[in-house]
Amino acid sequence: MEHAKAFVPIQDGRIYIEKINYPFIDIDRASPAEYRSGLNRAIERGWLEPLHESKTFTRMTQAGKDLFA
Repeated sequence: MEHAKAFVPIQDGRIYIEKINYPFIDIDRASPAEYRSGLNRAIERGWLEPLHESKTFTRMTQAGKDLFA
């Protein structure tokens, strides 16, 4: 969620998935399985919307924004 929050959303609040996966995998050194698990957990908890059908972006929900309020 910190990586999603760090990115300034564009057009309709979109957060491109590579803006989350790059720092999570390359900077935090998470495995692809940990990345997928974390992304799924954020979606299950309602912090992020499910990935768009193109699999290229998501949006932070109000619940996700409230984590940083």
